[in-house]
Amino acid sequence: MNPINSGDIAWMLTSSAMVLLMTPGLALFYGGMVKRKNMINTIMSSAMIMGLATVMWVLFGFSLSFSGAGQFIGDFTWFGLNGIEGVDALKFAPTTMTFAIFQMMFAIITPALITGSIVERTRFAALFVFVIVWSILVYYPLAHMVWGGGYLMQLGAIDFAGGNVVHISSGVSALVAALVIGKRKNFGKAKYHPHSVPTVFLGAGLLWFGWFGFNAGSAGAANELAVHAFMTTTVSAAAALLSWLIIEKITVGKPTLVGASTGLVVGLVSITPAAGFVPIWAALVIGLLASPISYFFIAVIKNKFGYDDSLDAFGCHGVGGVWGALATGIFALKGFNPDPNLDAVRWNGLITGDATLLGRQALSIVITIAIAVIGTLIALAAARLTGPLRVSARDEERGLDLVEHEESAYPSFNGMD
Repeated sequence: MNPINSGDIAWMLTSSAMVLLMTPGLALFYGGMVKRKNMINTIMSSAMIMGLATVMWVLFGFSLSFSGAGQFIGDFTWFGLNGIEGVDALKFAPTTMTFAIFQMMFAIITPALITGSIVERTRFAALFVFVIVWSILVYYPLAHMVWGGGYLMQLGAIDFAGGNVVHISSGVSALVAALVIGKRKNFGKAKYHPHSVPTVFLGAGLLWFGWFGFNAGSAGAANELAVHAFMTTTVSAAAALLSWLIIEKITVGKPTLVGASTGLVVGLVSITPAAGFVPIWAALVIGLLASPISYFFIAVIKNKFGYDDSLDAFGCHGVGGVWGALATGIFALKGFNPDPNLDAVRWNGLITGDATLLGRQALSIVITIAIAVIGTLIALAAARLTGPLRVSARDEERGLDLVEHEESAYPSFNGMD
């Protein structure tokens, strides 16, 4: 019988609640950036996923992600979470049910991240089907491969809290979805400005708060590793926020609150795969470099190729996730886990002169991208069974709040949109 530590359970349940709060935070972060007439639809996209992803996770998502000994996907041993309670089910710390609750919050926010690339033009019914198929084809297999004992774990690639599983998968999928669905009606003809900058910052602040549960909770216990991950998360976010403001000052002359919000999120994304594997000073470097890397893709690459990644889901999460996964291969060191038997770092990073881990990280990135691209294309094809992927040009002009939901975020507002 494995002893159950009530302190660890308390920390993991608290972390789970914090990660759940990230999805409403993301909804506000995204919602503040769109036009007033699309605020409800943007928030509703995340709200819908909170319900859908939870039900899927309980029925079969957790089982496909973490049961069985398959290389690429689990089985239905724990269908409906059957059999994971009790002393014989302690496969994951602190208990399997606690672990299932914590991981459920990741399964919720990951597809929600994708919606930022396709806001203001995507049919709600199509998005609903897309999330179902994408979770089955992309998220559950990656969770199993990275954390459930599958191929990437056996390969020796490491991902502390979701660089591959959450950010690269969602960021790459966001780019593919944006390319397939197409640009917004006035993209390239008119500038898009956030309609509520304070809401953007509020959402970013909630994300930063929740991210402490995201990363420190991934330690699986209330221990030294959680403390270390908490600090690396803070340092990277702060460094990226400052470096983004410096970039804006140099390039456009004035720092912005939207820039500060974006920078801190990019810093959080980039440290996620490395949070429990790198020293504090490395987290500072990762955050400082995260902003210029993502800024380049958002300000230069996106404009050069002309794709409409509406809220820069790819630029922030895809690019930031790739940088974080590579940085893990550069800076990771053994020994941060207080339990040497649970230390996932099999090779020290490139800074010690060993390129083995960096090579495994690079291969894991390529595999993640391939799964995300193929799975997203199939999920979009399935979503087309409901009808067109996007609303009509007329409905896009009217706004998705009215067209899809018959609601208004600002019913007393009569000014220009």
